[in-house]
Amino acid sequence: MKRTRSVIAAAACAAAMAVILSSVPVHAKHDVQQFNLVEATIADIQAAIGSHLVTAKQLVKMYQARIAAYDGKNTTTHLNSYIHLNAKAHSQADDNEARQDRPLSGVPMILKDNIDTADMPTTAGSVAFAGSIPRSDAFITRKLRNAGAIILGKATMTEFANFLTNGMPAGYSSLGGYGYNPYDPRPDPRTDLDALNRPFNDGRPALTPGGSSSGPGIAVAASLAAVGIGTETSGSILSPGTANGLVGIKPTVGLVSRDGIIPITADQDTAGPLARTVTDAAIVLGVIAGFDPNDAATEACLVPGNCFSNYTQFLDRNALHGARIAVPPFPTNRATVMNNAINVLRAQGATVDLVPALAAQLPGCPSRPPAANYPPAAGCSTVLNYGFKRDLNAYIAAHVRRAFPIDSLQDVVNFNTAFGPGATKYDQDLAIFSQLFDTTPLSSDTVRYLSDRAADISNSHAAILSVLNGPDGKPGTADDYDALLFSGNSGAGTPAKAGYPSIVVPGGTFQNVVTPPFPDGFNAKDGPAGVTFSGRAFSEPRLIALAYAFEQATHLRFAPASTPALPSDVVVR
Repeated sequence: MKRTRSVIAAAACAAAMAVILSSVPVHAKHDVQQFNLVEATIADIQAAIGSHLVTAKQLVKMYQARIAAYDGKNTTTHLNSYIHLNAKAHSQADDNEARQDRPLSGVPMILKDNIDTADMPTTAGSVAFAGSIPRSDAFITRKLRNAGAIILGKATMTEFANFLTNGMPAGYSSLGGYGYNPYDPRPDPRTDLDALNRPFNDGRPALTPGGSSSGPGIAVAASLAAVGIGTETSGSILSPGTANGLVGIKPTVGLVSRDGIIPITADQDTAGPLARTVTDAAIVLGVIAGFDPNDAATEACLVPGNCFSNYTQFLDRNALHGARIAVPPFPTNRATVMNNAINVLRAQGATVDLVPALAAQLPGCPSRPPAANYPPAAGCSTVLNYGFKRDLNAYIAAHVRRAFPIDSLQDVVNFNTAFGPGATKYDQDLAIFSQLFDTTPLSSDTVRYLSDRAADISNSHAAILSVLNGPDGKPGTADDYDALLFSGNSGAGTPAKAGYPSIVVPGGTFQNVVTPPFPDGFNAKDGPAGVTFSGRAFSEPRLIALAYAFEQATHLRFAPASTPALPSDVVVR
């Protein structure tokens, strides 16, 4: 049975806004008498620390208690959002007691396990990289620590950001196992076979946690971390965002450094926040955005007006008034969510027009079986395959310690083959196929890649801007649209190829109906569903404003029932 969420009264929204704006991004100015960890925001945490109700070290212990109760494989919920816990979190919390004037002072968070941390392994969920502690923190890890964040640990993820093989369940990796959605943390009971003749009841979740940034999504949704960082190449922040009822920001490529992040391809990769509120996501985005001399794409941040260190300045609950939103066709199983969202937008003063589907893009190249599909036929894009080999090898050379035995993508493929089913439960056809590419400068594969990349950029920009520029086709005129509105991550591919930004925000729930159906007696629970605003390059300020106005008009985020408050979650003076 579908859940519904009522629209919060305008007076309540105004009161909530006043509280938020009074506490962002530094500690609160009033004495806090009670703190509840479940659904706590950055402002809540800093207010509690600032009024000496809790310490940062105590806060770490409170989150660790929830992790012990709900995340482990032997717990009832067995969410499995963490692949590695930070043994130094307590001492790092002590270090953060001294200064409470930073945007993330004392805020415990989780990082996807493809983001380098010098004090913890970075594995991308691969057995081949088990125990690999990189040479240094990633650029954004340093920025987070400098802003006062406490890294609780590293998150499970779909292995190699879902670019090891085709058909891998979201949230699965050979090293980390399966991650489970806290809104229905049960394994799939179906004995049927999937499209690749694998049984559904092999341990995969009945309700997808979304991928590939599944672990941060699960942890933040279940209040096992305050906020998280995921990465996206095409939908990997938006997918766990929508699946876990979160706000996820996939930034413009070039807004956030990728240095020290295990890649798919630099052509499309970016990191971004996953949070329970637009405000928290905006705070984190401001921390991680900015120029990094080791990532050429971030030179765009040297252009005034592209990148900001404070995105909370764009929070505007009236942003939908006068806005123009274009809505391409959406999936029928999300029709109720999308129609409700359209009604909210119009009620808030936006013009909403239904528009045709965006122009089709080049699909990825078939890779199964690898040798039979190489060299790739015309009509597909080789960008991800070529980039995976080129950029993974570059990452290993720059960031993996020389003593570690993996030196290249070829080494990963060889290791997985030798290790056997434990490393290749769902095969590694994408890795094998990508390894076949010749990435030397004058090779035929390089010529093909350059052609495909040029087509991806041209086609995706044209598809998006032909809509956003309005009926007259001219940018900067009155009929321009502020944003596209998609269901969840259903429209992620075209903005991903373009390098354009998107932000997903909770939009309601959907019925988890699958084909073939669940067996009789298994009552699947409804899952969260999100709506996504997408726009032009570096339009994050406008998208954040629109998403915030929608959030404040609806308040559709709700905590999962499977991970209720523990006695240790509440502190009263």
